[in-house]
Amino acid sequence: MTNYHNLVDANKAKSGVVIAIFIVFITIATYLICYILGFDLSNVGIVLIISGSFSFISYYFSDQMILAISGAIPANKRDHFNFYTVAENLCKNAKIPMPKLYVLNDTAMNAFATGRDPKHAVVCATTGLLNKLNRTELEGVVAHEFSHIRNYDTRLMSIVTILVGLITLLADILLRTNIRNKSDRDNGNIGAILMLVGIILALLSPLIAKIIQLSISRRREFLADATGVSITKYPEGLASALEKLSNDKEPLEAANKATAHLYIVNPLKNHHDSIGWFANLFNTHPPISERIKALRS
Repeated sequence: MTNYHNLVDANKAKSGVVIAIFIVFITIATYLICYILGFDLSNVGIVLIISGSFSFISYYFSDQMILAISGAIPANKRDHFNFYTVAENLCKNAKIPMPKLYVLNDTAMNAFATGRDPKHAVVCATTGLLNKLNRTELEGVVAHEFSHIRNYDTRLMSIVTILVGLITLLADILLRTNIRNKSDRDNGNIGAILMLVGIILALLSPLIAKIIQLSISRRREFLADATGVSITKYPEGLASALEKLSNDKEPLEAANKATAHLYIVNPLKNHHDSIGWFANLFNTHPPISERIKALRS
C-alpha cells in the first residue's frame, strides 16, 4: 500500500521534471525562432519586457481579478459555518495563514484557490459544493485547495501561464512582421530550409507550450490530492467528495477556459475519463477516476 508521503515525493519529482522541460523548451524555442527567422533580438527583448510588465501586473492582482470575474462574495462564519470552521481547523495542520474565504453562488459543485503566496491566498467554494458535501468531504476539498497554496501551485501556474502567453505573443509577432532572414547569405536550399524550420517553430511552439502547461496542471492536481491527505490523514474524505463532483454534470457558469485549471475538477464539464491519451493532452485535469484510485490505493 502506498502512503501519502511516497505519493507526495513521487508527484513532486514528476512535476519538477515537467517544469524543467518547460523552461528549457521556452528558452530554446524563443532563441531558435528569433535566430532562424532573423528577428532582431533587441526588439524581441523590448517586446518581452513590455508584455512581461503587463503580465506581472495581472499576476500580482490575479486573486482580485478572478474574484471579480466570478462574482464571488466573502464568506462569513454565521452563513457558512462548516466552510469557515473547517478552514480554521485545517490551516493549523497545513501550517499556512488563514486564507480569505469566498463563496460563489452557483449550484454546480466546485472550488478553487488563487493568490500569489500563502499570505495573499483565497479559497472559493460554490454554494452547490457547500450544500451537497458533508463535513468530512468538505475537509478533503478544503485540504486539497490549501495544498495548492502551501505548494505554491497558484504562483507556479500564474508564472507558467505568463510564459505561455509570452511565447504565443512572440510567435505571432514574428509571423506578422516582415522578416529579415539571416539565412539570405546562404545559397541554395539551406536558407529556404532554415526559413521553413523557423516558421514551423513559430506555429507549433505556442501549441507545445500549452500542452506542457496542461501537463503541469494535471501533475499538480495529483500532488494537491496527496498533500491534502497528509493534512487530513483521511483519504476517503477527498475520494468521496471527488465521486460526488464527478457525478455532478452541471457546468459552472462563472468559469471559462482561462480559469478552468484553477478548479478542483474541470468546471466546463466537457471531459470524459476514457477519451484516449491524445485527447487527454488537452485536459486541464487528470481523469477523476485515476485520482480516486490513487487516493484509495
